[in-house]
Amino acid sequence: MAAPGLGQAQTLAPGEVRVIPDYRMGPGDKVRVITFGEESLTGEFFVGGSGNISLPLIGEVRAQGQTIPEFQRAIEAELQKGYLKEPRVSVEVLNYRPFYILGEVETPGEYPYTNGLSVLNAVATAGGFTYRANNRRVFIKRADDDAEREYPLTPMTPVAPGDTIRIKERFF
Repeated sequence: MAAPGLGQAQTLAPGEVRVIPDYRMGPGDKVRVITFGEESLTGEFFVGGSGNISLPLIGEVRAQGQTIPEFQRAIEAELQKGYLKEPRVSVEVLNYRPFYILGEVETPGEYPYTNGLSVLNAVATAGGFTYRANNRRVFIKRADDDAEREYPLTPMTPVAPGDTIRIKERFF
């Protein structure tokens, strides 16, 4: 049940649903950092390939693997090191990492992620199922996982940024 290069697929128990943990930033994300009262420290930034964001005044700050609140606190801590007395920072993700879909869809490829994306929305974005598609099961590999997992394909099966979705062919 493994696709070439994707490792071994893990099957969930019946009735088990996919739960997406808190979003963790990674390379390719675009964020807006707002430092209240400091217009020169506010702007839009990309998480680079190294996993860092280069910010004015404080330089490189680690973003990869951090949640938004963790990243906010890291920026505030750096700004308190001799730059601002009580910095207040807000961070929001503007563009998430793309998701990838392959297998039995009309147009496999890379697509932009949007909040609340489900597998059925992803399939629709890729032009829909082919006539051979198994529309009952889906295989999803998280960006930070070595193996793909098998899930029931329901209208609410969620997709996370950086996921690789594989739609297998059905057996007639």
